[in-house]
Amino acid sequence: MTQATTKRAPKFLAYSAVMDVLLVLVFALSGRSSHHESLSAGGVLTTAWPFLAALALGWLLTRNWRQPVSLWPQGVCIWLITVAGGMALRILSGETAQTPFVIVATLVLGVFLLGQRLIGARVARRGTTR
Repeated sequence: MTQATTKRAPKFLAYSAVMDVLLVLVFALSGRSSHHESLSAGGVLTTAWPFLAALALGWLLTRNWRQPVSLWPQGVCIWLITVAGGMALRILSGETAQTPFVIVATLVLGVFLLGQRLIGARVARRGTTR
């Protein structure tokens, strides 16, 4: 991220935080839907909470509020922390984390969490060139 986009980071803070949470919820919703599980708010939150907690930890550890649409290192670290932490919390809470689920979660959350940062960074760069 350039110095100009770093100065504009507060404008992208809300975007990045909201998108991260929404995308983790979409991940949980799509997973429950594909397994024909309840799509109630409680059901989705039951699936999403470990990943949302790990996402929050990722934000804290990377201090993502400083550069909320930075792909490297913040975005990559948040993605990996969200996956690893989410899986660890699932297992600790008595749920499973079978290999196919870990692979799908890693890929889908990678596309979601890194993709939204790529879009945000592109918008930030476009705004500095005008």
